[in-house]
Amino acid sequence: MRLNTTLVINSKGGSGKTTIATNLASYFAANHIPTTIMDYDPQGSSLNWLDVRGQIERKIHGANAAPPKAGRIRSVEMFVPADTQQLIIDAPAGASGLLLQEILRRPDSIIVPVAPSTIDIHATANFIKELLLAGRVRARNIRLAVVANRVRSSMPVYQPLERFLASLGVPFLARIGDSDNYVLTADTGLGVFEMDASAEAERLEFLPIVEWVMQRRVEDGKVIELTRPRLTPRERTQSHSDPGPQSVSGQP
Repeated sequence: MRLNTTLVINSKGGSGKTTIATNLASYFAANHIPTTIMDYDPQGSSLNWLDVRGQIERKIHGANAAPPKAGRIRSVEMFVPADTQQLIIDAPAGASGLLLQEILRRPDSIIVPVAPSTIDIHATANFIKELLLAGRVRARNIRLAVVANRVRSSMPVYQPLERFLASLGVPFLARIGDSDNYVLTADTGLGVFEMDASAEAERLEFLPIVEWVMQRRVEDGKVIELTRPRLTPRERTQSHSDPGPQSVSGQP
């Protein structure tokens, strides 16, 4: 299988890019799919997560794509093993110009996480417009989708986000809750798909992201499914009775 690359990006900081990137990577690792995380952020949050993960059997390779410092050879640190099947790129906030063009050379698909606040939605809407106007995104027909991140049950409905996405034909994949389990994944170097039954709700809400990423656009414009995500028996039963991912306003 050729390399499938997913870019997680938003120009707005605090959208939860690393949460999406690391949990997506850990799903693939848990399913024994050779996976690499490429971290463009100088803060190195994804690489720090890999350090915490340590010598876990389900290894994920880390590639450092942050701007070089003295004594570093960036081309060496950006190495991606030849057997990698899933490459997850964690982009820095505020990427623009030549750096953004470099980042956009690789992906087959782009996930834009957004915190559902008025300020974040406005900034993200403008960023999505910029992405859709970018030459590489148009020329390569890169798939684009949005995930609402850090959602609390008490939050109001954000219909402007839905209307904006619908007007552009951009899919809304999932609502990721503001759960302590995601904090725990950052502290342990695991992902929700590697945790025990206490993370079952988080796995179910994250599955639509996995399913979307596991599709790949081939040269003639068709989308093929690479494989189906693995579910536990209980998750399989629940997913059959569940109506599927809902949009921010509760519409399918």
